[in-house]
Amino acid sequence: MLKLLFYIFLGWLLYKLVFDFFIPVYRGTKQVRRQVRDMQDAMRQQFEQQQQQQGQQQQAPPRPAEPIRQDKKGDYIDFEEIKN
Repeated sequence: MLKLLFYIFLGWLLYKLVFDFFIPVYRGTKQVRRQVRDMQDAMRQQFEQQQQQQGQQQQAPPRPAEPIRQDKKGDYIDFEEIKN
């Protein structure tokens, strides 16, 4: 009779260990892995979008260059060094 109670107690401990420890740990680990994978996918997509935007900016047509202004001869100011 004592042996039967010991086996029942041992079975109950094993049941509690499996369903209160191992299964929740497994589910939590699975959830964390899924969240990390989702975050990595989001980061990868954001990186690809940035690369595409940079590629589009580099491929944008160049602005027309401003015409070179020719200095007039009257605009020159002579420089004189002042000594103390």
